[in-house]
Amino acid sequence: MAHPGSGSSRRTLLIAGTAALAAGGLGGLAVWGDARTEDSKNAPAPAPAGGFDIARPTRLWRPTALSDTTGPQSLAFDDVRQDVYAVQLVQGGLTLADDEDEPVDADRRKRDGDLCVTRFSRSGERLGRMYLRGFGHGLSMGVEPRGDTVRLWVESRPKSGYGRAVARVRFADGTVLDGDDPAVRHHPIAPEGATRVHPAVDMAGERLLVGYRQGAVRGYTVHRLRDVVADDYAPVHRIARAPYLEDETFQGCALYGDHVYQLTGNPYSKADGRNPRDSGGNTFVSAVDVRTGAPAGRQPVTVDRELRYREPEGVAVRLAPDPLLCMGFSVKTADRRKLALYGFAPHAAGH
Repeated sequence: MAHPGSGSSRRTLLIAGTAALAAGGLGGLAVWGDARTEDSKNAPAPAPAGGFDIARPTRLWRPTALSDTTGPQSLAFDDVRQDVYAVQLVQGGLTLADDEDEPVDADRRKRDGDLCVTRFSRSGERLGRMYLRGFGHGLSMGVEPRGDTVRLWVESRPKSGYGRAVARVRFADGTVLDGDDPAVRHHPIAPEGATRVHPAVDMAGERLLVGYRQGAVRGYTVHRLRDVVADDYAPVHRIARAPYLEDETFQGCALYGDHVYQLTGNPYSKADGRNPRDSGGNTFVSAVDVRTGAPAGRQPVTVDRELRYREPEGVAVRLAPDPLLCMGFSVKTADRRKLALYGFAPHAAGH
């Protein structure tokens, strides 16, 4: 049987329209290369959230362009090939493949759940891209490398632009894949009535994290990857009501060890708004014990607080060479959004 995401109906990528040039080539960018930031040098005592020290960030990438001009939504790591994947909404003004007669505007792309996935080297060089039409918003994602194949776990079957299921698709550079392609298997894994369903992968534990919302409450289930692939959706763990998220803007989640890591926050507002720059921002990383659902630490992220536009977008764990909790900021420039990437090491024993 063909693996999910394969199949003869996959389309070779075609791009037209006035916005196409903005997508750019696949050239590399200078990086900051795991440099400790000024915030980390002047940090007070370690501030753990779960197993990671949020007080001492490491700057991994300077603001780096994705394939499209829209902002990043989430990210994930392939620690076998040392690649990074980032997902964003498709920008307005592109014509994808031969079944779009004219450029499609940004509102429709968002409403339909059209995504662009960019593959990067660890240093931030763009290596490829793939378009996923009709999949969702990209609240979180996962990468599952197996042999010569990399499969992405993404939200799917969108309603109002957000997923109601999850799907496992093969990454194929330069292609467009539709959510209604017969080769795509959709896993209706979230509780009945759940919305904003989104996955993340923990390759260290061979587990799938599925986040969702029921009414105003966010919850999680954790599953063995092999079970989900076999259509067995019985969870290993269930968190019916995730802590820390009241009145917070959710920006992604990750699973590692005994903890779910949650990213929340907003872009800077005007001086009289809810999140002015001089406040240092309202970005937080919080941890939840996956076994009990209990709170396990919440800490502010104050790295590079002087960025002109600074919206938290995406959290994931890089496993190699050592575990690093990584998070991104969407940074606005004159013609596009870019991704700035930071990492937080495990906190030292005894703290």
